Amino acid sequence: MLGETTGAVRVLLRLEGFCMLVAACVAYSKFDLDWSTFAIYFLVPDISLLGYFAGVKVGAISYNTAHSYLGAIASLVIGFTVPSPALQCAGLIWCAHIGFDRALGYGLKYPEGFGFTHLGRIGRFVAKHSDVQ
Repeated sequence: MLGETTGAVRVLLRLEGFCMLVAACVAYSKFDLDWSTFAIYFLVPDISLLGYFAGVKVGAISYNTAHSYLGAIASLVIGFTVPSPALQCAGLIWCAHIGFDRALGYGLKYPEGFGFTHLGRIGRFVAKHSDVQ
């Protein structure tokens, strides 16, 4: 096992992702931001998947950079400090995207391949019951 989570801990982490998605959408609504902008930019972090064309190690780094809350929270902090409505909007959409992915089970990637995540294996890499310790 590559540090992936299983059982109740995995469920809890996916529920946290769902809660982040809901919280970001509620905040987006409260700031009265344009939902067409939300729809247009919601999948932008997935451009990081192009890193996999350079190999699984670069792909994992690229994906994890775009799917870590560090950048999204930094965008929000800077957006509220400056203030910058564009950074606030970007940070909320980014948090919603990450929460959505985590709720679906797409976790941060290991360099062994796209299917190896901190939330468990996905796709054709799903662990068989005999693999789980």
